[in-house]
Amino acid sequence: MLANIFTWWTGSGTIGTIFTIGKRGRQVGTDEFGNRYFEDRTAKNAYDTGRKRRWVLYKGYADASKIPPDWHGWMHYVYDTPPSQEPLPRKAWEQPHLPNMSGTPYAKFPAGSLNAEAERQKTTGDYEAWKP
Repeated sequence: MLANIFTWWTGSGTIGTIFTIGKRGRQVGTDEFGNRYFEDRTAKNAYDTGRKRRWVLYKGYADASKIPPDWHGWMHYVYDTPPSQEPLPRKAWEQPHLPNMSGTPYAKFPAGSLNAEAERQKTTGDYEAWKP
């Protein structure tokens, strides 16, 4: 409980975030990763842009790459209607969204990387080591 009050990276929000959501926020949807999206109830905000402020509460660790493309577009005011109300059409060639896996055990490394688990290929016969 105490961790939820004082830590923002757990996904539940700090006490200030929870207060702001209760006072000014309106939940507009949830994505397939469990992230919850909110919009300000009033058009007037602290930035005075005339647009409603939008924010996300991440499920689990807060990482911006966990936001799918359709919700990313809504967060950045590309779309007026949230994807929960009007889903974007999916193309046959589109792959499902994956968060950035850098720094995790699921990270991918290019061939020849020192971090790759595979062994380096043996040298071919045309290679001759230099000997002074």
